[in-house]
Amino acid sequence: MDLNYSNEELAFRDEVRGWLAKNVPSELSDKMADHESMSKDDIVRWHKILAKKGWIAPAWPKEWGGTGWNVVQRYIFEEECGFAGTPPLIPFGLTMCAPVLHKFGTEAQKERFLPRIYNGDDFWCQGYSEPGSGSDLASLKTKAENKGDHYLVNGQKIWTTLGHYADWIFCLVRTDSGASKRQEGISFLLIDMKMPGVTVRPLILMDGGHEVNEVFFEDVKVPVENLVFEENKGWTVAKYLLGHERMNTGRIGVSKRELVKLKEFAAKQVKDGKSLMDDVRFRDKLSHVEIELIALEITNLRFLDQMRRSGQPPGADVSMLKIKGTEIQQSLTELMMQAVGPLAQPFKPLDHAEGFDAFTASLAPRYANTRKTTIYAGSNEIQRNIISKMSLGL
Repeated sequence: MDLNYSNEELAFRDEVRGWLAKNVPSELSDKMADHESMSKDDIVRWHKILAKKGWIAPAWPKEWGGTGWNVVQRYIFEEECGFAGTPPLIPFGLTMCAPVLHKFGTEAQKERFLPRIYNGDDFWCQGYSEPGSGSDLASLKTKAENKGDHYLVNGQKIWTTLGHYADWIFCLVRTDSGASKRQEGISFLLIDMKMPGVTVRPLILMDGGHEVNEVFFEDVKVPVENLVFEENKGWTVAKYLLGHERMNTGRIGVSKRELVKLKEFAAKQVKDGKSLMDDVRFRDKLSHVEIELIALEITNLRFLDQMRRSGQPPGADVSMLKIKGTEIQQSLTELMMQAVGPLAQPFKPLDHAEGFDAFTASLAPRYANTRKTTIYAGSNEIQRNIISKMSLGL
């Protein structure tokens, strides 16, 4: 097992780091540094900058615009983006729907959707969770009736991230209610969000932000050519997609950047001639999180080495990255709240008044928002069950 970067990989890291330093628009990087919300225009702007460079879809096949980078280079790129604080690349089109289309889509579907995903012309969201069907996804109830040339879709999806921005949604729907197993009778549909019968309603979170939504389908007509793979075989597609989703939830680069920021802030918190970094109990908690982050990075490198040697995607063990990565994200915001104390404001002020501090103003909302990380992409309880069953045989 080799957990070290080669000279070529180190040179690649330097190339990426240098390009990011020169090409991330300052107004976007400032927003990220202050943890301000990104508008749709902000997100699409960064997407198009990377698309023009040819770096928007590293994992795609080269004939569809992929870079040809190996798994280590792709990992380096993602972590450098995270550490540099670039705007987010929304995964629903690029790293979730697109891999599904590459593997399961027809040539017509690829020709129709992939170029628009690559260029940022279509904004995608995910239609998986429903009221009562989140981690237990196989219990979903949204129904799609085959009417010959189209499906008639009725039901509801919830916690739909950025659904209010989306042009398209990929959905799991039930096409056979009489299947013997819950995982059977499910299909994977691509639905135009502008179709009559689609309604998006905001869900305002405890941080005051509009990030997620509930989406209602009432007699929505979806052409049969928007079915991906075979009817009633959508669970096969769903499992493939979730593997891609969970590999990207560790966010090690982002956590490393937040750790640096936390250390800098704690060092400035001085009382009676001593900084917060001189407090033994605080420093012990900080060291514990930093050690866990280092261990997570090493674990991620082990997966990368395995993928580099075998050429195969990771197995159920990849859930470890999701579990520890999201727990570390929460631990960092908890320590930030402890460091800031009563200076943390429950909501951001409407204007940058005198004495405004972006870090403290954004912290409490971010702390509240980070509570979700151990739930999305399959709750951490479910991830532990996956490891127990698939890896340990328990």
